[in-house]
Amino acid sequence: MPEKKKYRIIYRKNECIGAFACVSAEPGTWKQAPEGDKADIIDGIHEGDEVFVKDVDDLGNNMEAAQSCPVNCIHIIDQETGKKLI
Repeated sequence: MPEKKKYRIIYRKNECIGAFACVSAEPGTWKQAPEGDKADIIDGIHEGDEVFVKDVDDLGNNMEAAQSCPVNCIHIIDQETGKKLI
């Protein structure tokens, strides 16, 4: 069984307004969606209702990406503690 990643990024795409602050902050995780009006989380897993998740060991600049989102549609959970970081 693979080891559980340390952090879970939860992205609610339906709430995204396409400001792309996340893309600027962490282009290794975020990109402009092909339709051009919203962001996409790279290698995110679709969990339904326009919710995508990605588990990572290193946050990189994803805290900045989440904090800079004007509509707060990016959330980060510490999976070891269960605490919501943002």
